[in-house]
Amino acid sequence: MLVDVHTHLTFPQFEKDLDEVIKRAKEARLVAILCSGVDHESNVKVLELAKKYEIIKASLGVYPLDAVGLGHYDDVPRENRPFNVDEELKFIEKNKDNILAIGEIGLDKSPEGDCKLKEQEEVFWKCIRLAEKINKPIVVHTRKAEKECLEILESSKLKKVVLHCFTGNLKLVKKAEDLNFYLSIPAVVTRLKHFQEVIQRTSLNNLLTETDAPYLSPYKDQRNEPSFIKETIKIISQIKNITEDEAEKIIFSNYQKVFLKK
Repeated sequence: MLVDVHTHLTFPQFEKDLDEVIKRAKEARLVAILCSGVDHESNVKVLELAKKYEIIKASLGVYPLDAVGLGHYDDVPRENRPFNVDEELKFIEKNKDNILAIGEIGLDKSPEGDCKLKEQEEVFWKCIRLAEKINKPIVVHTRKAEKECLEILESSKLKKVVLHCFTGNLKLVKKAEDLNFYLSIPAVVTRLKHFQEVIQRTSLNNLLTETDAPYLSPYKDQRNEPSFIKETIKIISQIKNITEDEAEKIIFSNYQKVFLKK
């Protein structure tokens, strides 16, 4: 019954042992792993993985920093190469029948200096309009731009919105819940009090589980992977005072509502 609604299995950290990672996920009782692309190269790889492994579902994305030429994604070195957003959105639309969602997309104000926020917002709106057009949920990256993201999403027509690894303050968490958006809790919840508070203050009906693998591991100095979702379920069950089975069923039901129901 377990689901990981945001992971990056196309990244170099999984090149050598992806079969074993998938095997461990199945042994941990995962039934779906939503793998998110960030640019054309990774989007193509996501589609390939979804064809190869039944458990992997595709989400094609336009990472906000890449889209405006800032050219990096966390610790993965990336060139400042041109990124044709319009062409990529055409590619995503062309593959609409092969994907469950559009993402990750959003805003990122983490770079020092000019983060080209205006340009990022224009790209975000283009992605949102495509999601509205092809009726797909979105997985949203909001790093240091949680308020701006919520304001844009509130003025859109989208109803199925997943805020991945949302680190906004608790007032913004409440606003997200009031908008009936979903907050996906990363496995690093075992070590970060913020996500424990998000669980405590948010209805179970608005929660999902993610790893953001290979990042945000629940185990210090260890690569993250989808099988670690079980650690998130443990924390959710403890905080909400329900059994792990009950937590699993509710999260899986939320997954179905967002990604599987028209």
